[in-house]
Amino acid sequence: MLVPRPRTQGAPVVSATGATEDPVSGRAARPGGSAHIAPSPPKLAALAALAAALAAAAWVAVEPADSGLPLLLAAVGLLVAGSAWLETGPDASKEIVLVATLAAVAAAGRVLFVAVPGVQPVTVITVAAGAALGPRAGFATGALAALSSNFFLGQGPWTPWQMLGWGACGLAGAALAPLIRRRGSFAAVCFVLGFAFSALMDLWLWVTFWPHTWQALTVVFGQGLSFQATHAIGNVVIALAIGPELLRLLSRYSRRLRTEVVWA
Repeated sequence: MLVPRPRTQGAPVVSATGATEDPVSGRAARPGGSAHIAPSPPKLAALAALAAALAAAAWVAVEPADSGLPLLLAAVGLLVAGSAWLETGPDASKEIVLVATLAAVAAAGRVLFVAVPGVQPVTVITVAAGAALGPRAGFATGALAALSSNFFLGQGPWTPWQMLGWGACGLAGAALAPLIRRRGSFAAVCFVLGFAFSALMDLWLWVTFWPHTWQALTVVFGQGLSFQATHAIGNVVIALAIGPELLRLLSRYSRRLRTEVVWA
């Protein structure tokens, strides 16, 4: 004999995605259960990639004169760890679709603005993604935008570091989310991140190809100063034009992403 559930027929039940339900009682399972949960393969992959990155960093410390290859391996290890991190979320499949769309838009904008060195929308889109969708999505948007746009602009040993730099912009957007709701503060953060990203790439250039002296470092940063300024000012213009609107749009989608309506 079938026993009807004590729930009003047709009543919507709104629940956060990722919640588990006991199959017998129908109640949400408690997070502090006694069952042991084994680490998932993405988490194991992230730990292994982090270990490889740390080993490569130790290689750089031991042999600083031959730092090009270990630095590249360290960057790749960090990127693999970030990719595995994206797979661990409860809404991983939905996030991946949105991240791929945002990264494609950012990459297309970077390619379209290639005639103006340093001016591109990747930083602004990545910061907005991090602030609205969280650190996982922000990191993945920046990293994927750099990778996909370089298929048109040219791949090379700089690609992993560009991916890390823009991924870090997404993490910064997530960390500063409460502070960048206004147009001015959003533009100010993108201005600082423009200089920070360009400084990271200049530092990679110095460590990999130049003598490890303060004079060489000064020359590298001096040569890239105009590019850094163009990048930062371009970020301000783009952020003032579309930053808050993009942030509100992604915030609305984020709320829908984490809410699920079940008709019983």
